[in-house]
Amino acid sequence: MTRYLHTMIRVTDPEATIRFFALLGLEEVRRIDNEQGRFTLIFLASKDDQAIGDRRVEVELTHNWDPETYGGGRNFGHLAYRVDDVYETCQRLADAGVTINRPPRDGHMAFVKTPDGISIELLQAGEPKAPAEPWASMPNTGSW
Repeated sequence: MTRYLHTMIRVTDPEATIRFFALLGLEEVRRIDNEQGRFTLIFLASKDDQAIGDRRVEVELTHNWDPETYGGGRNFGHLAYRVDDVYETCQRLADAGVTINRPPRDGHMAFVKTPDGISIELLQAGEPKAPAEPWASMPNTGSW
């Protein structure tokens, strides 16, 4: 099973972006401040999406606290998908010639890119899997 979760975009003015999405009928449903990473995640959804429960589709706004100029599509971020088995999914992709940019070392999360360079986050459904090779010791490749 694969299920679409959210789209993440990086923003420089979170409140202005929230106001913009409010014009489209989206509202803030949760917020996470990460002091160590120096960023805030703000999740938005429409009333219709909120009524779906755990199947809600969200837009994730990422605000990095330190000023940054985004180029090369970095402001877009990534698409995220929940997968039944992150190791099997990464192996299937690798077998097809896809580079695993951020391996699932933690048994929970990996990143790959589409042929056009769009980052895709793969998240393990349920609890993370136990760390396993070759993933546990595999280094990052490129950017994601």
